[in-house]
Amino acid sequence: MPQLSELTRRLQKATSPADLLAAVQELIPHSDQPEAISGLIEVLGYNNPAAAQVAVQGLIRAGRRAVPELLARLDGYNYGARAYALRVLAQIGDPQALGVLQEAARSDFAPSVRRAALRGLGMIIWSDLAQPTAAQTQVLQTLEDLSRDGEWGIRYGVIVALELWQSGDVPAFLQPRRDALLQGFTQDEDPVVQARAQFSLHRGDK
Repeated sequence: MPQLSELTRRLQKATSPADLLAAVQELIPHSDQPEAISGLIEVLGYNNPAAAQVAVQGLIRAGRRAVPELLARLDGYNYGARAYALRVLAQIGDPQALGVLQEAARSDFAPSVRRAALRGLGMIIWSDLAQPTAAQTQVLQTLEDLSRDGEWGIRYGVIVALELWQSGDVPAFLQPRRDALLQGFTQDEDPVVQARAQFSLHRGDK
């Protein structure tokens, strides 16, 4: 079996999309190693969606080991790379990413990045915070603010976040605000947003 250093060299020297994809796939079994994590993050910025998708899965597999470097190397210029990175952070759910997710959801210029960030706000592992209440209140305020966003896809993303944020993880004093926010979307001007809200409420009733 090739050494990890040899696998990362193959990644760096790939000269075709097929070679790059093969090199990324070879790194996946080593995704718990810092060198592999670094290489997979680099791939997120390449213009190769197939390789980036595989890299995303490898970084999700790496879990929390990947979070510090993902946050440190978040690409401020390549919105595609940012969207992929935030998808990884969303799936991992580490509260270290909370500030980045909130900022991106509120202010990133790329809708794909904002939607990925919103999904992440619904998947935070709150039990990893010693005192989660203040952070949960802040996240709910963010979702309330974005419920009035002019982009229907962002409002849709708020609903997804609210649904992912399971009722059992919402403090009792915030539950009425969460429920009211979700109910309000059933009157949204966009029929797709309305339908998504009604679907979410129906699932919650089961």
